Amino acid sequence: MPSETAPPAPEPEPLCWPTDGSHRIPFAAYTSEALHRRELERLFYRGHWCYVGLEAEIPEPGDFKRTVVGERSVIMVRLADGEIAVVENVCAHRGMQFCRERHGRRKEFVCPYHQWSYKLDGSLQGVPFRRGVRQAGRINGGMPADFRTEDHGLTRLRVARRGGVVFATFDHGMESLEDFIGPPILAWFDRLFDGRPLTILGYNRQRIPGNWKLMQENIKDPYHPGLLHTWFVTFGLWRADNQAQLVMDRHHRHAAMVSRRGSAGAAAQVTQVASFKPAMKLHDERFLDIVPEPWWGEPTAVMTTLFPSVIFQQQVNSVSTRHIQPDGHGAFNFVWTHFGFADDAPGMTERRLRQANLFGPAGFVSADDGEVIEFSQQGFESKPWHRTLVELGGHEVADADHMVTETLIRGMYRYWRQVMEAGEGAR
Repeated sequence: MPSETAPPAPEPEPLCWPTDGSHRIPFAAYTSEALHRRELERLFYRGHWCYVGLEAEIPEPGDFKRTVVGERSVIMVRLADGEIAVVENVCAHRGMQFCRERHGRRKEFVCPYHQWSYKLDGSLQGVPFRRGVRQAGRINGGMPADFRTEDHGLTRLRVARRGGVVFATFDHGMESLEDFIGPPILAWFDRLFDGRPLTILGYNRQRIPGNWKLMQENIKDPYHPGLLHTWFVTFGLWRADNQAQLVMDRHHRHAAMVSRRGSAGAAAQVTQVASFKPAMKLHDERFLDIVPEPWWGEPTAVMTTLFPSVIFQQQVNSVSTRHIQPDGHGAFNFVWTHFGFADDAPGMTERRLRQANLFGPAGFVSADDGEVIEFSQQGFESKPWHRTLVELGGHEVADADHMVTETLIRGMYRYWRQVMEAGEGAR
């Protein structure tokens, strides 16, 4: 199966960092299109596993889901033997993105342009007029004698599965998924994806006019929820005074933000925050119908970021994946997959769906994030020579046991600099 190496991305202008560390980030990191091209090559197309979906989305042979790795369209499909393949959605003939449906079931993939047909694993199986056409007693046209179908299949990605989650990479020399995630974060991944069969509850999709890294930053920023999100701080789901734990892998690229729900009562560090609204009441109290689940342990919320492509959310009874899909340096598509577990009682399924209203494009909480990301990008574009400041908690990069720090963001950009500033031969 073909697996080509893309040519190097155009060389971006050198990024001028104000310091040697990662606590002041140039605005140009969010505004340079040439830099974005390098990010795609170094962070999405090699050296990293990227999220593509959940096994529960394609339960039967022939079921498929169209998604992306970076900005490349790919198809996740269940094969006849139950295995999962991920192939690039680019016909080997004339390069057409032949699959347009988001989900479906097929026995084969056929490009509508010239009817080249492929097996579900991407192998080329049929080419119209391969041997030409008989006209006036002779054969006209046809493919050359040395044409071999086995040389012209779809590009097939390497696939890894764990706990019902599917990852893929164009880089067939990648380390294992487990080594990529690393033990500290793998423990939190396995807490959520512990082997129980999953069920798909629904999707939200939105396009956010901001750089894709801003969403990784947003979920590596534990102290903004108690300032920005009225819903979180007022009802005690995520506040600066909640018990917390911040954990990173050894490369500082992945992270888990762990919180334990506090009370909604007034406290000095909360009542001084404008977003705390003690008089705010719910018309439907069922939005706070929170039932502890045995697999939680002490935490009531865990937000796990796997760099560069996905966020795994557990906020009380709402569980979902959030897929970051870059689209140029100044926008990304954001796809939420809300799920539950096959052994959930009907009441728990209703609870998960109800609490999912906190999230998504119009969620009681998440609508705020999309808006501030858009406004941040507008600021970056207006003065690309400037810099952001991520110095809460100091300049160091280390795990923490509180929320009043930007250490996870500093850690991510320490890793980003190592990869993006490395020589061309580096992985």
